Amino acid sequence: MLIENTLFGVRDKVQIAIERLKQFEPEEGYYVAFSGGKDSIVVKDLVTKSGVKAEFHFNRSMEPPEVIYYIREHHKDVIWHYPKLTMWQLIVKNGMPPTRIARYCCREMKENDETAKGRLVVTGVRREESTQRKGRKMVEQCRNDNSKRFLHPIIDWSEDEVWQYIHDNKLQYCSIYDEGQTRLGCIMCPMKNHAGMIADAKRWPKIAEQYKRSCEKAYQKRLASGKIMRWKNGLEMYNWWISGKAAEKDDPDQQVFFFD
Repeated sequence: MLIENTLFGVRDKVQIAIERLKQFEPEEGYYVAFSGGKDSIVVKDLVTKSGVKAEFHFNRSMEPPEVIYYIREHHKDVIWHYPKLTMWQLIVKNGMPPTRIARYCCREMKENDETAKGRLVVTGVRREESTQRKGRKMVEQCRNDNSKRFLHPIIDWSEDEVWQYIHDNKLQYCSIYDEGQTRLGCIMCPMKNHAGMIADAKRWPKIAEQYKRSCEKAYQKRLASGKIMRWKNGLEMYNWWISGKAAEKDDPDQQVFFFD
């Protein structure tokens, strides 16, 4: 677990993470990306214990209400950032909800904080989380902004080690984990499969209804502009979106995903 006996001696992963933070500390301090998830709260605690200069930033998007309440109650030192447009406004602007192919939501809601430019950003990214993250490095250059770099101090930790740290240090965590959730994210995120979308819609029905209303507004905007569509109304757009078909690479409508 967090303390390993190896051929080269004892390996304390907590101390290693703290030393990483100390080693790369920039003069202006770290920009710590905070989401309220388990990895995020571990990193925040490690940053605090390391004594390095840092600010904690939360970019609001479509998190569950429970996450919002949790952050407000237990992390009052976090700086909040709000998107220029809500998800409902973005759906209408783009003529449909975000998909895996046209994932405008992250760009508009998660990656729009100008205060992160030119900074060394600390995250809770771990290689074990997904196949896409297996090849990630501890220190990386941002692909979309050359002025920004990332430091992932717990990149080599397992999920069990994250929970061990939380329990060992008696850290408060969001109640949704006790419902069986393994990862927190945006409600009805387009990266989820059909089952995940349906589960979110059942868990947060008011949010699902708002998605339906926004789809209808987006449909009406497309209709008024004379766009060719595969849907007969906004509800059909919504059902197509949660069905999993929106993730198909050969979608014939993908060339008209964006319009103003």
